[in-house]
Amino acid sequence: MHGENLAHMIRRLRIAKRWSQQRLAVEICRAVGVPVDSLTRGDIYRYEKGKRTPRDWLPALAIALGVPLEEFEAALATPSVAPQTVDDFLPEGEPLAPLKTKQGKRVGMGDVEGLAGRIHGLRLADDVLAGGDLIGPALRELRSAVKLYRESTHTEEIGNALLCQIGELAQIAGFIAADAGRRDEAQRIYQLGLSAAKQANAETLVGNLAGSLAYMWSNNGEAAKAVQLATVGLTDGAPPKARALTLDRLAWAHTQAHEPQPAMRALAQAREALDQNDGEESPPYLYWVSHDELTVMESRVYTELHKPLRAVPTLQRVLSRYDVTRTRELALYSSWLAIAYADANEPEESAATAARVIAMSGDIASERITERIRTVVERLQEFSSVREVREVLEAVT
Repeated sequence: MHGENLAHMIRRLRIAKRWSQQRLAVEICRAVGVPVDSLTRGDIYRYEKGKRTPRDWLPALAIALGVPLEEFEAALATPSVAPQTVDDFLPEGEPLAPLKTKQGKRVGMGDVEGLAGRIHGLRLADDVLAGGDLIGPALRELRSAVKLYRESTHTEEIGNALLCQIGELAQIAGFIAADAGRRDEAQRIYQLGLSAAKQANAETLVGNLAGSLAYMWSNNGEAAKAVQLATVGLTDGAPPKARALTLDRLAWAHTQAHEPQPAMRALAQAREALDQNDGEESPPYLYWVSHDELTVMESRVYTELHKPLRAVPTLQRVLSRYDVTRTRELALYSSWLAIAYADANEPEESAATAARVIAMSGDIASERITERIRTVVERLQEFSSVREVREVLEAVT
């Protein structure tokens, strides 16, 4: 590509071959007949980040990647301002590097399938339980999975399968940690998952993890950074459900960044992507993505943009048929309905909805619900002279 710098060129060519950074390091060494540990995955990582320049390795890079040396030399002369990628949001390091000496058992596909089953069980548990109830089991499972990958012996195929499961586990564990109010820990977990998914070249999973981390940032006052991450997490080849979910989270990031027009465009693109899902198989972790969930996000965006005439009827409609066993989501989504009623100058309806939210949330160990109740109570203060509102306010003070 004309004007492409060396860091971006190396990464683009590696991904085109579907090689991991470790695989590229080995192929470079083989190209010039030196020991395969002469370069490491960390070296390739730093080359692709523009933190180190592989001047002495350019001929070997050209051979390994099948590109004329002149193209690498031209890229070397181009200023190293690489396009923003998911890598830019990851800390430097190799948290998933296998141990040099492995003494653990040899694992196979049965171990991977067992881990996948436990991860899906954790997802299903999260549908009906809150972060505070699940954080312990989630973290234990994640530590166990990383230990299994690092300390066991396995084929490259099994290793990549384990990395994908670690990525999936990190996504749900990160969500659970964020729901429990442990945001710093959630960020570390998400970034671990991103490292695993990228190492396995699982682009759809990378997008899901990037969108999950961006969603947390959106809710934590870091909307501008969330927009950037959700944008680079979009992949054209992702299944329709995966693309719809990432666009959904991008819309929310734009909303929190006070960018209404980009938010509405992203919502429309999400709806279009989901409409294309005509039976195409999606990863199991996207089982919950549906038109109703997309409608809820649209309504939340309308509420945040102070468009109650759009928000109220759509929220009423989708909540009337929502799964009653998913109490946390019902309470969370109803909190936006309470705000939308207040924006529509319907304080009695807002108070009644707020009372239902508070009643549903009594024994749910979710920091997100606690924050939403606080937001609703603050919004109701404007109508404290209304008897129904006053009763709700008195009940929570």
